[in-house]
This record gives sequence, structure tokens and C-alpha cells, in this order.
Amino acid sequence: MGRTLYVTDLDGTLLNTHDRISPYSTRTINRLVEEGMLFTYATARSLVSASVVAKGLSTNIPVIVYNGAFIINPATGEMLSELYFQAEEIQKVRGLLMERQINPLVYAYVYGVEKLSWVTGTECEGCRHYLSRRPEDPRKRPLRDDRELYDGKVFYFTCIGEKEELQPVYDLLSRDGRFRCTLQRELYRPEFWLEIMPAKASKAEAVRALKKLWNCDRVVSFGDAVNDIPLFEESDECYAVANGVEELKARATGVIGSNEEDGVARWLAGHAEKYA
Repeated sequence: MGRTLYVTDLDGTLLNTHDRISPYSTRTINRLVEEGMLFTYATARSLVSASVVAKGLSTNIPVIVYNGAFIINPATGEMLSELYFQAEEIQKVRGLLMERQINPLVYAYVYGVEKLSWVTGTECEGCRHYLSRRPEDPRKRPLRDDRELYDGKVFYFTCIGEKEELQPVYDLLSRDGRFRCTLQRELYRPEFWLEIMPAKASKAEAVRALKKLWNCDRVVSFGDAVNDIPLFEESDECYAVANGVEELKARATGVIGSNEEDGVARWLAGHAEKYA
């Protein structure tokens, strides 16, 4: 049997409703990694945020963050793959958001340091909630105005708000081949999130690259939301957790236990013979 790469989403899939990986899941996955399982996670989170919620999980694995914009070795910080916007792409997004008075969170490397920038005083309730949950986040870069908002090597935009105000931007950019966009409701909140990435930034593209890097023949994946659909399409087997959305379940090989039931770890433990 060839080598298999196992990939899981974090929020709503491996993470429970307390935004943590249970001791059972952590213990089980670490043991299987030590036994030779090729495992990683693919998340919309940054490495900073993912490292907090995945504390205790093996760091001997490259991880996929920002929905595939980066593949990073968390133990060393080494970038194995990285994607950024071109200047004209940034101007396109900037003009569209200004026209509709939408205030984004802008993720970029500014003078070589990862930063999360926004204009203070423009935050919606959902944005304030997001920022308040990261009081010690070293990436935070509040600005007085937008003159420096798009500085550096920009790789990700997040806009938080009502679906009705974000949908037109999603529709326009989704038809532009230079961008990849997702629009979905925040997992445990009423707001919607519009995330804008370079066209080649996706969990599927990143998994394809990691599969080649690790010389794997197959991919088995796990997820819960619509942004996991590209990941499922790249997989030989794909499993939706019981709490996942119906649209994803319809594309899944099967449905496993929920994120509160350690569904991913229990499935992996029950298929341990595949890791030899």
C-alpha cells in the first residue's frame, strides 16, 4: 500500500466547541504520528492562532495555514510554500472595498514581520469580538487611517459583517481569476466572513504540494464547512464530522463523529493498520 497523507480542518472539526483539541485527540494523534502516520492540519487560521488552539499537538509536521496561502514548519518557522498578492490585485480589492465602505483586516508581512492591520474606529461588532479574543497577538497593528493599511507583502483580506453587504464583493471577485474567495457565517457567531486570497491559495493546492513533498499516493481528509469542499475534491477519501454542513456531507465518503466526540481521532485510531 502506498503512503497516505491525512489532513484535517481545525475549527469545527478537530477543535471542540471550546476551541481546543481534547486530551484524547491530542494523545491519539501524537501517538499515531510517532508510529509513522503522515498527518497535518489545514486551516484558515494563522500559525500564531493555530499554535494556540493546537497546543500539545506534534510540531514535527508542516501545517497549512491561511486557507493554503502558506505551508509552514511550525518547529522552525520555515516557509515551504508562500503566496502573496500582486500590486494591481491589492489595488483592485482596495478600490472595491472603499467604494462599498467595507473596512478590512489586512494580513501582510511588513518589513519581514507578519502583521494584522486595521483602521481603529472602523471596527464592526464582529471585528471587535475577533480582535478582543487576541489580546496578546503580536501581529496586531492598529492604524489611525488607511495610508499604511496595505503596506508590505499582502497575502490575505478578511471582511466581517452582514451577508448582504459582503455578497456583492464576493460575487465580483469570485468572477476574477486572480482571486479566491470564501463567504460563510462565523462558526459560533451571527456575522459573516468574506475572506479574499490569491487565486492559488487553497487547501487543495497546498495539499497537492505537500503530497508531492512527502511523496504520498493518497489523501484522506476531514472537515465541517463549505471552505473544505476544495480539500475534499483533492482527496481520495473525505469525511465530514457529524456537526458539519449538509453541503459538505453530500460530497463526503462518509460522516464520522462530531468535533465534540473526537470524531477525527477516533476514526484515525480505528484505521491504524494503514500507517504501516
